[in-house]
Amino acid sequence: MTDPGLRHLLGRAVLVERRVRRAVHARQRTDPAPDDPFRGLYLSDETVNRLLDAHRPVAAPDPADAELLAATESVAEASAAQGAPTRLHALGRDLGLTALDTEILLIALLPDLDERFEQFYGYLNDDVTRRRPTVGLALSLCGVPPADAGARARLGAEAPLRDHGLLLVEDAERPFLARSLRVPDRVTAHLLGDDTPAPRVADLLTPLRPAPADIGDPGPLARSLAGGLPLAYLREDAGGAGAALAAAALHRAGRGVLGVDLARLARDPHPAEAVRVLAREARLTGAGLVPGPVDALLPDRSDVLRALTGLSAPTVLVGRAPWDAGWSTRPPLLLHAPWVEPAARAALWHAAYDGPPPPSGAPDVTDVLAPFLLTPDQIGRAARAAAQTAELDGGVLRAEHVRAGARAQNAAGLDRLARRVEPAVGWPDLVLPPDPLAQLRELAARARHRDRVLGEWGMRPGGGRGRGVTALFAGDSGTGKTMSAEVVAADLGLDLYTVDLATVVDKYVGETEKNLERIFSEAAGINGVLLFDEADAIFGKRSEVKDAHDRYANVESAYLLQRMETFDGLAVLATNLRANLDDAFTRRLDLVIDFPLPDAEHRRTLWDRCLGPALPRADDLDLDFCATSFELAGGNIRSIAVTAAYLAAAADRPVTMADLIHAVQREYQKLGRLTLASEFGPYLELLHH
Repeated sequence: MTDPGLRHLLGRAVLVERRVRRAVHARQRTDPAPDDPFRGLYLSDETVNRLLDAHRPVAAPDPADAELLAATESVAEASAAQGAPTRLHALGRDLGLTALDTEILLIALLPDLDERFEQFYGYLNDDVTRRRPTVGLALSLCGVPPADAGARARLGAEAPLRDHGLLLVEDAERPFLARSLRVPDRVTAHLLGDDTPAPRVADLLTPLRPAPADIGDPGPLARSLAGGLPLAYLREDAGGAGAALAAAALHRAGRGVLGVDLARLARDPHPAEAVRVLAREARLTGAGLVPGPVDALLPDRSDVLRALTGLSAPTVLVGRAPWDAGWSTRPPLLLHAPWVEPAARAALWHAAYDGPPPPSGAPDVTDVLAPFLLTPDQIGRAARAAAQTAELDGGVLRAEHVRAGARAQNAAGLDRLARRVEPAVGWPDLVLPPDPLAQLRELAARARHRDRVLGEWGMRPGGGRGRGVTALFAGDSGTGKTMSAEVVAADLGLDLYTVDLATVVDKYVGETEKNLERIFSEAAGINGVLLFDEADAIFGKRSEVKDAHDRYANVESAYLLQRMETFDGLAVLATNLRANLDDAFTRRLDLVIDFPLPDAEHRRTLWDRCLGPALPRADDLDLDFCATSFELAGGNIRSIAVTAAYLAAAADRPVTMADLIHAVQREYQKLGRLTLASEFGPYLELLHH
């Protein structure tokens, strides 16, 4: 046996065993019926009389015990001198245990080290069904009178042994001295050298890697933690490095790190119990807790936050919400976690990438990741996901693999509030005049370079404004607004999330704002483009207050104005009625892009694109006539093409001009437009076939 900690623990256990042996021998000498097979299951008159006449003796120390104790403690002192105190000593030092506390802990621990002690304790308890030491027996073995108030207090609920979860006092319905003592399995495992987390909280723990030096300076927080700071709060924006900085500070302060996933804790049926077990894990291992994100517990589980902020173990909370004084009775150290800047993102990505070395023509990860807001842990997972995808796709890393790995870090929360669209179109698919097309490219460039412009160059100082990019797409229905948002998302490598107004607008006062806040909060942690279609329905003009409805409608619009300014993502508002939008929204927009109805040249291109290359076409198609005669938007042309394709499929032949004319008539009926002979010209007669 070479482990000094285990030698020390077992040496102390031998001392307890000696006292137990003496107690057993003493009882044997006074046992009136040693051969009774039912001894311990009933009380005879003779036993009762003996109990009435007897008094409980206090065990006298044995000089030999002192010699063994000195030898055992020398092992612990030698280990401590080498900078590695034994676990039993470390617990006593860190948790303020007295010599009596340690003895009681060892007495309760013995049945878990040697099964014989279950029988010994059953014999000493005079009850074969009670195979754990009782409070009274433990005090007796320690040589302490059972009426000693100070000794009894060491087993109170607020005493270190119980408060830190090292000892359980069971059978609460029994008198105090008759209650059983038990050491939790996790504490026993720790004392024996095993630091596997308790199964109760294993699913709540998340590994955290310290942040590299180029992300932020953990020095101030580390010095505070080393000085005994119990509580800190690192507020971060989307893509911040709060958890990684907290881990770096704890490491520098000489402590381990236990990351706690508060999203999982919020779903735990008994969170208070889980918090107690987490606190014990931190105490056993000398680690600090890094719970996050705080936002996962808001607004309904602030009681769990209060429990976390009251722990004796160092706790560094991480979240995006502002600190609320109601979360804790003690003030925390409030700090802000910086963004992970593009250069640092690339370094983290390459450090975590475990695939084959990228070839010389591999994509520049800095540019590819520029539109994404990722934490250090998310960047590491994205790199490993990209390596796996590239391996399946021939082993050569490409930009789409990097983007796919980054998108895979998106949480699913926004999927419940908006429809996710994986972009399947690109710039060549857009048919637009030069100016709106150039503005769309400018929008993509804003999203790609906002870290440099707004962060490094500080072009949006003060006012609490976020780093978001917001654009308005205005134009008639079918002019390409939604498709353009999809193209921008595809160019940035992001998903498109289309907000369903049915999940937002609510007739009850205040509910619309709550629904929008949920969307913005979820979108803050998502790398995607947020599209509000028919935006004038919720971003409309404020009006003169004539009744309560007007007042609340204006409150709703004012809230949206403020919330849009603090949004850190990429949002697109699409509307058919630009004039209905509040002027204050227009001022806060980065770009306003007007989508005109296509002219004849663009309509010709749209007809050809919408019919597609796979649809068989008859020789009589006259797309030049369709483009010239029918003034339609691109969405209407696509609808006509689909209708014509169904007509051709039903007749099992290529699509003909008659199919197109019939489909145009159906589209006109949908739009409420008249079928004029001047528009259909020589093909008017096809309407009657």
